[in-house]
Amino acid sequence: MVIQAVHVPESVEAAVTCSARGAWVMGGGTVVMALVNSGVAPATELVSLRRAGLGGVEVRDGLARIGAAATLAAVGEHPALSFLRPALRTIASPTLRNQATVGGNLFVAQPYGDLAVCLLALGATCEIAGPDGRRDAPVADVLTSGIGSGEVVVAVRAALPEPGAWHYHKAMRRRLNSAAIVTVASVTRTVDGVVTFARIALGGVAPRPVRAVSAERLLRGRPLTREVLTEAGEAALGDIDPFDDAYASAWYRARVLPVHLRRAFLP
Repeated sequence: MVIQAVHVPESVEAAVTCSARGAWVMGGGTVVMALVNSGVAPATELVSLRRAGLGGVEVRDGLARIGAAATLAAVGEHPALSFLRPALRTIASPTLRNQATVGGNLFVAQPYGDLAVCLLALGATCEIAGPDGRRDAPVADVLTSGIGSGEVVVAVRAALPEPGAWHYHKAMRRRLNSAAIVTVASVTRTVDGVVTFARIALGGVAPRPVRAVSAERLLRGRPLTREVLTEAGEAALGDIDPFDDAYASAWYRARVLPVHLRRAFLP
């Protein structure tokens, strides 16, 4: 389709109105514009969120609220979100991170969308505006089912992980600026060396980020030893749906997942 109009609303309500009429919502445009330039955009109108007031990053009382139009660079610059920097600095180039947005990253197909994997591990919630008002939805639901017609993600909220609870590892073909072969992000708490809580998200091993619920179940009540983590990595194979692409085969992704899950906890 040929783009016939680009709307740049100055409020969330105006953005929702444009979206409800069928316009395709665009954050930073790093994915959308590539499709537009290729002539495969699914709509004839775009609505840009860059002036809709959704670019803020706030952290208060251990809770982060990140506007959907906040750039990946802005998130990485916030001192309270420094634990996300290892994930963010592997996403594309600095130029693209200055454009790519938090909201847009939720809708990027795997093996991209590493921030979405992190938000899933954090148990984040999306604030969504639509023709029928506002609602909250878990990031897990948005990643699985998307959002409704005419709806726009306004922000994401997540509790900051306690010290020592955050774990992240990404395997890729290059050290930086490369899509994932396997991404592992986790919030895991221990008491006296024994796991009391585990939420593990995986990227690069399914069409969307997924929870490694089998690995989580296996870890609870056990220590984070090499042997236990190897078991957890093997268990996680039951939670994935790997695919072939230019970066790795489905066979290879499954083969190395247990290794990289262990490395997320024991580098």
